[in-house]
Amino acid sequence: MAEEGAPRRSGLAHWLGFLISGGAAFATDAAVLEALIRLTHWSPLVCRLIAIPSAMLVGWQMHRRFTFAVRTPATLREFLTFATVGWSASAVNYGIFAGLLLLFPGLAPVVALTLSSAVAMVWSYLGYRFHVFR
Repeated sequence: MAEEGAPRRSGLAHWLGFLISGGAAFATDAAVLEALIRLTHWSPLVCRLIAIPSAMLVGWQMHRRFTFAVRTPATLREFLTFATVGWSASAVNYGIFAGLLLLFPGLAPVVALTLSSAVAMVWSYLGYRFHVFR
């Protein structure tokens, strides 16, 4: 986890960092999801299980640097803590994603991804802010 007293971004820089980092993770998730669907013709539910860890790695690195301005070297412990919060947010995200696709079979997977990601965003921010990078 980040050191107590580590420099932090404040105000607008913090929230812009959160939006940019989350946006990069979302873009990675969406790009991997769409690429796998098109290239493999697998179910979006299967493809999403591959897209999520890809997005999580991007999110961890981006949030460290741009959202929470962590200056200490990354550690395995920090990543595992991040991954714990990330996987719990991903479970919420995936559950909503799957539910939307099952309830609305004609819904585009990227639309379901957008809606489910918006809901999971609040959960992940609170976990990252108060647990991982406190």
